[in-house]
Amino acid sequence: APLRDPMTMERANLLNMAKLSIKGLIESALSFGRTLDSDYPPLQQFFVVMEHCLKHGLRMKKSFLGFNKSLWGPLELVEKLCPEAAEISASVRDLPGLKTPLGRARAWLRLALMQKRLADYLRLLITRKDLLSDFYENSALMLEEEGAVIVGEDLDSQVGVIDFSMYLKNDIDDYRSEERNSQIASILDQKNYVEELNRQLNSTVHGLQGRVDSLEKSNSKLIEELAIAKNNIIKLQEENQQLRSENSLILLKAQQHLEVTQGDVSLERDTYKQSRQGLDEMYNEARRQLKEECQLRQDVENELVVQVSMKQEMELAMKLLEKDIHEKQDTLIGLRQQLDEVKAINVEMYQKMQSSDEEMKKKNDVISRLEEKTNQITATMKQLEQRLQEAERHRTSAEEGTRRFKLDFANKADSLQRQIEHREKQLFQLETDLKIEREWRQTLQNDLDRERDTVAQLSTEAMQINGLKKEFHRLQDENIQLKTICEDQEQALEELGSKLSESKLKIEDIKEANKALQGGQVWLKDKDASHCKLCEKEFSISRRKHHCRNCGEIFCNSCSDNELPLPASPKPVRVCDTCHALLLQRCSSNPT
Repeated sequence: APLRDPMTMERANLLNMAKLSIKGLIESALSFGRTLDSDYPPLQQFFVVMEHCLKHGLRMKKSFLGFNKSLWGPLELVEKLCPEAAEISASVRDLPGLKTPLGRARAWLRLALMQKRLADYLRLLITRKDLLSDFYENSALMLEEEGAVIVGEDLDSQVGVIDFSMYLKNDIDDYRSEERNSQIASILDQKNYVEELNRQLNSTVHGLQGRVDSLEKSNSKLIEELAIAKNNIIKLQEENQQLRSENSLILLKAQQHLEVTQGDVSLERDTYKQSRQGLDEMYNEARRQLKEECQLRQDVENELVVQVSMKQEMELAMKLLEKDIHEKQDTLIGLRQQLDEVKAINVEMYQKMQSSDEEMKKKNDVISRLEEKTNQITATMKQLEQRLQEAERHRTSAEEGTRRFKLDFANKADSLQRQIEHREKQLFQLETDLKIEREWRQTLQNDLDRERDTVAQLSTEAMQINGLKKEFHRLQDENIQLKTICEDQEQALEELGSKLSESKLKIEDIKEANKALQGGQVWLKDKDASHCKLCEKEFSISRRKHHCRNCGEIFCNSCSDNELPLPASPKPVRVCDTCHALLLQRCSSNPT
């Protein structure tokens, strides 16, 4: 009884025709030896058979124009069951040339076949029989067996007629069945090998991506450390400015104290009238020492200028090094170990720079002390010169008084006796003054001894300055060594950068090979592009849209007028100018 049922008999016939169609398509494709075109007759017959299979048992739907059978209704359910099919459904809805639901169903089947997911989509659809029951009768083929995909040129045309002559037995081809079976087995083995190779390439790409992420994190940490180091340098510069301001305040206070001291010394000028000879000797000695100290101070200032210039050169070298580090951040991605070494060298240079700053501070303190002592000696010399001038004036006045006294003595001989007592009193007073002057002489001798001690101390400091000169020369040698190390590191970074660029090219080749094995690139939709991606000119009737077969973007004819063979297509295909230049560069860098 079931065999007499028309629906059952039709379902069995369709299943047998589907098997014959698939078998004939595979055998003809193997004998054809290349990719099948859309107008290939076995492929067209396969689509016709599968369309009949999908329309078997389809319920009639009411519409304004009458009753209609449509495949588009059940195929729209795949979008809900599998989110990956949403892109296909959206593309079918956006196609402007389709007018009927049947045409949209055929376009959907063709896109699913191009995506190589048709079997998966139909398997998901058949498992949901509760949803298919709204579109198919209970004895329909879709509720019993699994379906396939159909593709046709005129998607809105009527259902084609099955050509049974292609699937009738041919005795000539029977002896080739075993050979074709072996060919199918070898092709399946190659397919499994390619899939395994694709999985390995995917794992390699994921590993490289992980390494790139870790290197980006380490690079961000290094940038933060560099910002902290810059903040520390700014703080040190502020402290240096504060110390300079304090030094100027101390110098101002010393000048004020010197002025007060000069005022006190001016009160004692009259007590040095009789000490001209000793003062002359001390003046000559102090003047000679002053010349030596001025010469020594000039040498120290010259050395200080040279050291300041060297420090500026070191700061300029540090800035240039930082600039080079920013420019080579892309190169540092794959060189974490070398970057750690460079970081250690930078830390060592920063420590040496700090030690050099501390030595500069010490030298500035020594120079300030020398300047203070030089100012003191200069003030003392000025005081001595003023005292000598006062003593000379008093001596001149005393000689003039003596001359006048002799004249008065000749005229006043009679009154001399009366003045003896007065003179004796003056003699007593002069003796008292002589004692005071002797005490002042002793005081001056003590001051002279102290000045000699000061001169000895200055000589010791001059020896220390010579030691600082040697230390400065040693720092110059270390600076030259550090420059040499920096140049070596820069050369190493350039070499590693070239190696990294080669590695990037290899990764791009691997990604392209992986893309070719996975089924090609993602093509940009025509509706999403209104301007050429390269020249940005708007498309029109005269300026047509063209897809680049390598990147999938849309360009005009002038920007994509190039042809090159790709891994996915051995024949030359259209590529854009950018991909053309990139592929030529890769071919030149990797001739193999």
